[in-house]
Amino acid sequence: MSNPQHLQYTDEHEWLTTSAAGEVATIGITKHAADALGDIVYVQLPEVGDTVTAGETCGELESTKSVSDLYSPVTGEVTEVNEAVSDDNSLVNSEPFEGGWLFKVRVEAVGKLLSADEYTALTNPSA
Repeated sequence: MSNPQHLQYTDEHEWLTTSAAGEVATIGITKHAADALGDIVYVQLPEVGDTVTAGETCGELESTKSVSDLYSPVTGEVTEVNEAVSDDNSLVNSEPFEGGWLFKVRVEAVGKLLSADEYTALTNPSA
């Protein structure tokens, strides 16, 4: 599975749908990150109403291999969390770009973002 071109990425392996101020961005982790983590067994997400800050941790993903921090690619207020992921953590592995999204944020500011091609170069330098 290649990285969808319409998304933006971080070097911490998160993706988001938009970075426009005032818009609501959907955020998740990439297929690369999900594969590296292995089977996700626990997801800790920010709560609706929380403020997240670009580049700072806002949750955790625990797998059978390790625990990994979740970083927010944007600053803003959390407007929604994916309850389906809370109920079925495996969605993060099986559908990282669709049903496995993690949370939504009303964007106030953005951190450093990568295009799909830049993210592919980061994760697969020989591509």
